[in-house]
Amino acid sequence: MLYVRVSSTEDMYENEALFCNKQSYSDLKQHNIDDKEFDIPQVDTPPTLESILNEPEDEDEPFILEDTCLLNTENIDAHSCETSSLASSDSGDLETNATVHGSVLRRNVLKGISAQIVSAADKVDAGLPTAVTVSNVIAVGTSHGLALVFGKHNQALRLCLGTTATGAEYGAVSALSINHDCTRLLCGFAKGQITMWDLANGKLLRTITDAHPPGTAILHVKFTDHPALAVCNDSGGSVFELSFRRVMGMRTCESRCLFSGSKGEVCCVEPLHAGPELKDHPITHYSLLAMASLTKILLIGLKPSLKVWMTFPYGKTDPASVPLLAWQFVAVQKTINPVLAFCRGDTIHFLLVKKDESGIIHVIKQRQLLLNCDLISLSWINPRTLVLMDSTEKLRVVDRPSQEELETVDMAELQLVYNSSHFKSLATGGNVSQALALVGEKTCYQSVCSYAGQIMYLGTKSVHIMTLRNWRERVDYLLKQEKFMEALSLAWSLHEGTAKAVLGLFADPAKRKGVVADKMVEILLQYVDRSLKKCPEQGKIQVMEQHFQDMVPVMVDYCLLLQRTDLLFNQIYPRLVENSVARGVFLESLEPYILSERIGCLTAAVMRDLLSYFQENGMMDSVEGCLVHMDITNLDIQQVVQMCWDNQLYDAMIYVFNSGMNDYITNAKMHIISFSHLSPSTDEHVVMGNKLLVYISCCLAGRAYPLGDIPEDLVPQVKNQVFEFLIRLHSVEAAQEEEVYPYIRTLLHFDTREFLNVLALTFEDFKNDKQALEYQQRIVDILLKIMVDNSDFTPSQVGCLFTFLARQLAKPDNTLFVNRKLFDQVLEFLCSPDDDSRHTERQQVLLELLQVGGVVQFDEERLLELAEKAEFYQICEFMYDKKHLYNKIVDCYLKDPLRKEELFNYIHNILSMPGYSSEEKQLVWVKALQHIKDLVSINSAKTAELVAVHFADEVQSIITSLQVFFFCNSFREGLNPQTVLRLGPDLHELLVDLLCQFSPQQVTAFLKTSQDYRLEEAIQITEKHKLHEATAYLLEKKGNVQGAFEVLLQEEETGDEVQSLLRRVEEALHDIIALCQRSSHGLNQQQRENHWCIMNLAEGPVSPDCFSLSSALKELTMKVLNSMSSFIAPPAIIQRILQDPVYGKGKLAELQGLILGMLETFNYEQTLLETTTNLLNSDLHWSLSHLRKAVSRGLHPRQYHCNICLQQYKRRQESEEEIIIFSCGHLYHCQCLQRKEVGVLSERQYSWSCYKCTSNQGSRPADRPSAESSRSRSTSLAQVSQTVTSCLATLDAQQTQAWDHFRTLYRGPSRVRLTFKSFLSILTVLKC
Repeated sequence: MLYVRVSSTEDMYENEALFCNKQSYSDLKQHNIDDKEFDIPQVDTPPTLESILNEPEDEDEPFILEDTCLLNTENIDAHSCETSSLASSDSGDLETNATVHGSVLRRNVLKGISAQIVSAADKVDAGLPTAVTVSNVIAVGTSHGLALVFGKHNQALRLCLGTTATGAEYGAVSALSINHDCTRLLCGFAKGQITMWDLANGKLLRTITDAHPPGTAILHVKFTDHPALAVCNDSGGSVFELSFRRVMGMRTCESRCLFSGSKGEVCCVEPLHAGPELKDHPITHYSLLAMASLTKILLIGLKPSLKVWMTFPYGKTDPASVPLLAWQFVAVQKTINPVLAFCRGDTIHFLLVKKDESGIIHVIKQRQLLLNCDLISLSWINPRTLVLMDSTEKLRVVDRPSQEELETVDMAELQLVYNSSHFKSLATGGNVSQALALVGEKTCYQSVCSYAGQIMYLGTKSVHIMTLRNWRERVDYLLKQEKFMEALSLAWSLHEGTAKAVLGLFADPAKRKGVVADKMVEILLQYVDRSLKKCPEQGKIQVMEQHFQDMVPVMVDYCLLLQRTDLLFNQIYPRLVENSVARGVFLESLEPYILSERIGCLTAAVMRDLLSYFQENGMMDSVEGCLVHMDITNLDIQQVVQMCWDNQLYDAMIYVFNSGMNDYITNAKMHIISFSHLSPSTDEHVVMGNKLLVYISCCLAGRAYPLGDIPEDLVPQVKNQVFEFLIRLHSVEAAQEEEVYPYIRTLLHFDTREFLNVLALTFEDFKNDKQALEYQQRIVDILLKIMVDNSDFTPSQVGCLFTFLARQLAKPDNTLFVNRKLFDQVLEFLCSPDDDSRHTERQQVLLELLQVGGVVQFDEERLLELAEKAEFYQICEFMYDKKHLYNKIVDCYLKDPLRKEELFNYIHNILSMPGYSSEEKQLVWVKALQHIKDLVSINSAKTAELVAVHFADEVQSIITSLQVFFFCNSFREGLNPQTVLRLGPDLHELLVDLLCQFSPQQVTAFLKTSQDYRLEEAIQITEKHKLHEATAYLLEKKGNVQGAFEVLLQEEETGDEVQSLLRRVEEALHDIIALCQRSSHGLNQQQRENHWCIMNLAEGPVSPDCFSLSSALKELTMKVLNSMSSFIAPPAIIQRILQDPVYGKGKLAELQGLILGMLETFNYEQTLLETTTNLLNSDLHWSLSHLRKAVSRGLHPRQYHCNICLQQYKRRQESEEEIIIFSCGHLYHCQCLQRKEVGVLSERQYSWSCYKCTSNQGSRPADRPSAESSRSRSTSLAQVSQTVTSCLATLDAQQTQAWDHFRTLYRGPSRVRLTFKSFLSILTVLKC
């Protein structure tokens, strides 16, 4: 039983252990990883090898099998398949990681073997090398049929197998293989023969000539782990199993075909080999064989019986790419299992094969590896590392878990041997397929072989071997190139266990870190010596500083990473002190590490040098920053305190006193004394004051300043000391004139609000501490004594105090006592009507006091009375809101000059929002109605909006009471477009009358937007005020077009001067033309001609002489004629011109310009019409030809069998069966479709739908309406009725289907549609 499962884990190799030829598999580190898998259902009848081989191989589409036990693209979880590659999914290129890997591969040339190959070619005519294989010996095949066997260690020639005479008969050696115990050698030849040799004595054991069809070259011949079993692959693409037997002293070989080249050509085979330590692995008993054809991968088991385990298609690949296979045992989830890596092109896939406890075999697809190159060789050098060769002959070392490229090596000088001639079978006449010959151009299967962590490459004149460098060698390789930073980076990655392709390092973390740390110390000391030797002896000081700035921080960083400060300060620093520039750079480089607390303790000598260096160079800020992060026990406290005091390093001095002497008061006292002598408002004064407040806040909160925490046992003591310090009556050395409580007074004067905030935060921590509560009451009493009745403090500062007190008194667990008379005293002070200074500030302070709960401390009636006298309207609003007297708040807004505009929103919110009673809303409504005139004077537009929403029923009374135009005008302009307000016609007519009086230019616009006035009354109003344009609009709206026309003519006839006349004529003509254009659509031809006789206007105030000389009037006349041409026929226009008395008295030249202009316009429109027609005809011709081409296009079926019955379309030679082919490529028998009921009868014609496509969409076509079915994308463009001898087409059905398809394709704004719209518009213009 076989299940194929797809792993969704990101990388099965993340926790693999590294092993090589010097480590056994039993020593592998094994870790549990997340390995979610999805079981694929079991099938009753698993596929046989013959069924797999008989599957068609179409390179145009992926290989898919119906059986779910076979791994194909449909059975692979999308998450497993579409995973990230080496590079991002956007670029597809390998990204270079910042980690340094150094030189991973060691490249050696086997000079002894290389020299003997060249010598053999010259001396014994052995020919050029063609194949290589390696085990305990190295065997090289030549083009003249010889096999040279060399010792692996001494490279001495042991055996020369075969002769040149045999080579002339068999051809070149095309494949080699050594069995697992290194006793037998198989040689495959270009002409198809296979020989077996005894490697102990060089005796020929077998010559096999009938194992495969004659006339084909041997491409691969390989032993399996079974001692009497091998496989071979020939140039015909076939694969054969070779079974060796010895019966009665006779050596025989039996051949069995595993894969026939007629079903698909295999060009690579790879049996699974297990080492002696894995000989009992459960998978090895199946003798797995991987085969790579041109289209797919096959995995079969040879034992105990032939069985197909898996097939996997490549998908779309380059036909010239080489299929590659490679097996490797890896450790996953506490077990060691084989993994098959295969690729063709630039994508490597991985398949894990394992057997669970129940005996079920699982094949799990792992994350693929996407490269940016075409591969020609694929080899494992250990379970975590792949060595790849691309088509440019560059080796790429890739770490499988991280998919990171570690190194690239150019192998062009090797002159790699290619196996192209064997794949083309030139020795047997070249009887191979073109596809196999194309692949063979880049094949080098027999030139690359791997064994025990070594990979051998065969060149035309040399043999190269690649092995992994051990970790010391990789580090030393960088040191020889003087790449110390790269060497340190690599060593640190080795130390942390993040390096890739590691060899020779302890698996135990403690031992590994110890060994690597010793090596890093050695590198660091070499790096120090190099930095001093390479330092420029002459030149600018900046050059020397830059030299050490590039090196010294690296030393410091790695010493700290290794936690070797002793190495840094006792060995490295003494060497750098010899150079003054290096010493300075070293001391400066310590600062960032001290600030980040990576260095907390310096030696006495280094600390002394650090302070003196910073002080000499004026870097006192750096000194302060470093001091507060240092261990105070290493400092000379007296020296540091003096230096801090002299340089005003307050933070450092506080830190020294607090941490060094547990003194939290002395430095505060010194700071306050210094602070009191500074000039107010200076930067230094502000900085020191803020530091004092923060320091006091930290002490009272139990935190150390500037960072850290006070020891828990000292917190109560520090709080008491600070409180005692603050409430001192006088300072120690107080002068006679000093005021009481100088410390609190100083802090209050600096920033009252922030100091009170500090006390408020401190009071939050006072719960059941009796002494602390006593301090709290004491401080409050002192604050009241200092600030009340003291002119030194502003009202804002006093307000801050009482706001602070109100907050404290409002707490449920309050224990403070404050005399209520003090609040009354403060209220009198803030509401003093005689003091106009700081009015806003005093009001805001009192409002804040009330908002935090201070209102309970006052008599409300008294408070309201004082607030009204002081014009504190916000205070009044607060009190009225508390009593729900919202109507009185309206008066507060009206009296407050700063908040009058906010009254409208307030009234709207009260009247519209829930939460207010009907009585409260009614009182506010009445109050607003009483003050409507005041509201109009504040903002008439907002008033109109308010009236429209809340006072719609009172509009008549409001307008009657106001009787002013500005309200009506603003009422019209200020309404929100979404506001719905219906007024009577009398109000609209009143508004029209007012507009005619005060804003006549807005009358016409209002008449056009409003519809609620009466026409007769509005006409009378506009005639009374002689507004001709408005009157003409109303008459036209009424239907009296002639009256409107006459009114506009009256407007034109006014005016005396020529320039004024021309301007008025132009304006009037614009209105008259617009009127005529609007009204002409409802008139007959005669009425239109009479209506457009406006050229008689010239008989009025302008004489013919004036007209003939006025170019302006000519332009106006042409404008009239152009407008007429859309409604009046050209002959009628010309006749009107000739009959006009004005033009009848003129010369013909005066008429010529008008007539020529009309003709020119006519010619232009005629050309436009012809062009549009041509475009329509051309577009229609293109569409119909495209449609016909689509209808008559042939259909190519994907398969040549019915997709329902799975039988060939031609089931019987003698019968004629009707088949149907759809545009999707699926083919069906008509009878099969009828049985599935996918046809819909429409107008005596069947409309078919593709059964497979519609089934995938989840519904049957027969269940859909016929119209929808006919427009389905699965419906074919041509339903073909075909027999063996004839092919008939039903044109009507084709046209119907094609037309539906055409409509689907051209639903957008096509050229036909756009041009047709233009054509209709032109026809509308020219229809007269």
